[in-house]
Amino acid sequence: MDPLDLVGAEPGPARVIVFDGRAVSALPGQTLAAALWADGVVAWRTTRVGGRPRGAFCGIGQCFDCLATVNGRPNQRLCLVVAEDGDVVTTQEGHGHDELAV
Repeated sequence: MDPLDLVGAEPGPARVIVFDGRAVSALPGQTLAAALWADGVVAWRTTRVGGRPRGAFCGIGQCFDCLATVNGRPNQRLCLVVAEDGDVVTTQEGHGHDELAV
């Protein structure tokens, strides 16, 4: 496809994801990280030591700062996961595997 064909492109209908209990809109093809950024959310994980907030850092799946729990699955890199209607994203605390705590 010629890039000039996209000049008049209109995005499809927004998806609705849920972040920590509240609705957030996401455009078709948008990653979860991008949707959260667009909504003003910049942190969705805390570090194991110190509980410091983290969000997207590199944006290309290399740094693992953007980990969160998506649809009950911990340690998902939000910069790589495309938002789907009804996705449930929750802030991840520490390593995301509370059942493994000793």
